[in-house]
Amino acid sequence: MVVNPSAETLDLSLVALFAGWAMTEEVRRRLTDDGFGDLRFNDGVVIQHLLRGPLSITALAERMGVTQQAASKTAADMERRGLLTREPAPGDARTRLLGLTPHATASVEAARAHRAVLDAELAERFGADRIAETRAVLAAVLAHFDHDDAIRHRRVRPPV
Repeated sequence: MVVNPSAETLDLSLVALFAGWAMTEEVRRRLTDDGFGDLRFNDGVVIQHLLRGPLSITALAERMGVTQQAASKTAADMERRGLLTREPAPGDARTRLLGLTPHATASVEAARAHRAVLDAELAERFGADRIAETRAVLAAVLAHFDHDDAIRHRRVRPPV
């Protein structure tokens, strides 16, 4: 039993997980500096589904793999925080569609820009070839466990 683990002694799954958390936290810190401190990590789970266009609560819940009640509660919170809008569906006044506000859309663009800068910083520090190889290995691991399709279809969820 390792009493004082280090990154060098951890299993690959934990090193990859913790590295991802560290990079995500750095992007979050930079987003806060840009005025997006109201964002929560889990907001991205909802936002990823609304990037292509508005969805009903029913469709959002289905895509997220949660109950309509859970999706509705999350959407109401995000709406209060100025990330989501609710508009009547064309042709069906009973159905309301959730959409992204300009603030939410701007946060997505800012996060993408910060991740690109972070990638460039890591390439500068560790070498572009090593970063490319690391990305390729991790992408192959995702494919090995059949998770690349979830990424392609924006259906990534944390493990249960």
